[in-house]
Amino acid sequence: MRVLLVEDHAKLAMALAAGLRQAGMAVDVVFDGHDALEQVTVTAYDVVVLDRDIPGVHGDEVCKAVVGSGSPSRVLMLTAAGAIHDRVEGLGIGADDYLPKPCDFAELVARIRALSRRPGALVPPVLTHGDLTLDPSRRIAVRAGRRLPLTPKEFAVLEVLLCAQGAVVSAEELLERAWDEMADPFSQAVRTTMSRLRAKLGDPPVIQTVAKAGYRIGG
Repeated sequence: MRVLLVEDHAKLAMALAAGLRQAGMAVDVVFDGHDALEQVTVTAYDVVVLDRDIPGVHGDEVCKAVVGSGSPSRVLMLTAAGAIHDRVEGLGIGADDYLPKPCDFAELVARIRALSRRPGALVPPVLTHGDLTLDPSRRIAVRAGRRLPLTPKEFAVLEVLLCAQGAVVSAEELLERAWDEMADPFSQAVRTTMSRLRAKLGDPPVIQTVAKAGYRIGG
């Protein structure tokens, strides 16, 4: 899952980003509205976590721009303004959800995952293929009754492949969906992660390599 975090308090932003990455998300961070608008035009995010009171371009205007562009990205307003009328106003301009600060981190993760599963995102709560089951909300992967010790990145790659429902996913798309902007596009990250993931999944093989195209769930 790819998330854009828009938060002008750098220390808080970095702490939230670190926690979300530990939860298996690829997270890009920006600190003002101008950069947020630039990012959403070049990257397809599953969820935009948007502080309402940010410099440059106000969070309300960023939200309106995301919604008005027809982007499939879900918007979660994250703000210190917790009054009812603030929540109503935030939802009224197109935000999909609203969470006042300070918030419980576990709730933030749960809200982000819930948004990614809303109609239009097409992500079911639990992903399955044969004897393989992946539960993103609980961070559990099981095959043939055996829990798999996946790293956050291995989990993210497997989640992307299962969400594709058998369609081929290119290495470039995996890098886009499971890594963030800090990833080196010329690295062997996808190939290395795929090799380790296949080893942990065991036999019979679940992930197929499609020559000159990418990877898919099959078998």
